[in-house]
Amino acid sequence: MDTSKAVTHIGLCAGYGGIELGLKRAIPSLRSVALCEIEAFAIANLVSKMEAGLMDPAPIWPDLKTFPWAAFRDRVDILTGGYPCQPFSAAGKRLGTDDPRHLWPFIADGIRILRPRLCFFENVEGHISLGLREVVGELESMGYSVSWGIFSAREVGAPHQRKRVFILGYSNSTPWFNVCGEER
Repeated sequence: MDTSKAVTHIGLCAGYGGIELGLKRAIPSLRSVALCEIEAFAIANLVSKMEAGLMDPAPIWPDLKTFPWAAFRDRVDILTGGYPCQPFSAAGKRLGTDDPRHLWPFIADGIRILRPRLCFFENVEGHISLGLREVVGELESMGYSVSWGIFSAREVGAPHQRKRVFILGYSNSTPWFNVCGEER
């Protein structure tokens, strides 16, 4: 991947833009072309960051279930998301696929249409015992090599533990690259 040109990105369930801001620090040529977020306060926060020049100006789609995937097909390098944790969280009822906030099926359908090179997702520790196997299996069935791990906020210098699962899917149909743009 030639990172002298923009590396394109879509952020799902973007919240306050943490994944997007982190990616931009790691990949300066990153260009977010769309975000998806349903919560009004989070949308207002994202717009404020765009107006302040902290994030790329990009359309914000309010409903992941109706996101226009086909408009971005084969034009996005990285898809990210912190999809709702309530279906998997130990703090909730752990209803998994029976929870109306379970959005993974819509994301998986979108990946099939969009075909990004990389997928990067974040969720709660409870996802390991409920739903992670299905997410990894579905990504692999779509032609992605998948790695996942659990990391805590403390590991990166925060005073609290707050463990999170991070999932990385890399398309088997494109050459591996590093952030400097060198193929391996």
